[in-house]
Amino acid sequence: MLGSGLRSDGLHEIHAAGNGDSPAALAFALLIAHLRHRADGRPIVWARERRGTASRMRPYGPGLADLGIDPAAIALLHLPDGRAVLRAGLDAVRDGSASAVLIDVQGRQPLLDLTATRRLTLAAAETDTTALIVRDHAAPNPSAAHTRWHVAAAPSAALEADAPGAPAFALTLTRQRGGREGARFLLEWNRDTGCFIDRPDRPRPATLPLSGAVAAPATGRTGTTRRDRAA
Repeated sequence: MLGSGLRSDGLHEIHAAGNGDSPAALAFALLIAHLRHRADGRPIVWARERRGTASRMRPYGPGLADLGIDPAAIALLHLPDGRAVLRAGLDAVRDGSASAVLIDVQGRQPLLDLTATRRLTLAAAETDTTALIVRDHAAPNPSAAHTRWHVAAAPSAALEADAPGAPAFALTLTRQRGGREGARFLLEWNRDTGCFIDRPDRPRPATLPLSGAVAAPATGRTGTTRRDRAA
């Protein structure tokens, strides 16, 4: 569906599919960033707004480590508003010191328009950086992003003795430049192998109930080391 995988020198949008799916969307983006960091060793920049629920949602280091993500690899920026987040995100992508840049914003963002996403796309290609826009409670805007995903938490498959299973994500590819759209995936994150695993044995995401208070992480796949490599 994605050819060689998720383009690593481009821009990708990740939207929470519904109320309560923000942790799943964020986890998906963080895991994509983690895969890119693991591929080239550069750190991850995570820029987010310091307002509303975002000001109360602090990253939990042991939780990140449990997913296999090194908290020390993340530079976290808490910024006053969406304008500051977008500016810092673009600067970080243009700088090229990060393997991946997460631009974490909530609600309607008038400044996140076609021009802004085109700048991010061009900068990502120039510096070989993965740019990820994570959005919650927001309708999609016209965008130059290479892909757009809607992410929901999905039920985990229980392990032996009903032990909690691996984090699971229900994904819908709603936009792909020059490619097919509308595909749905149900993926599990395997921390031991550090990759996403397709779960074709389960019902497709459209038929799955949400997992309630338990949120989950996301998809990606490793590829080549060229500019068109996958994250």
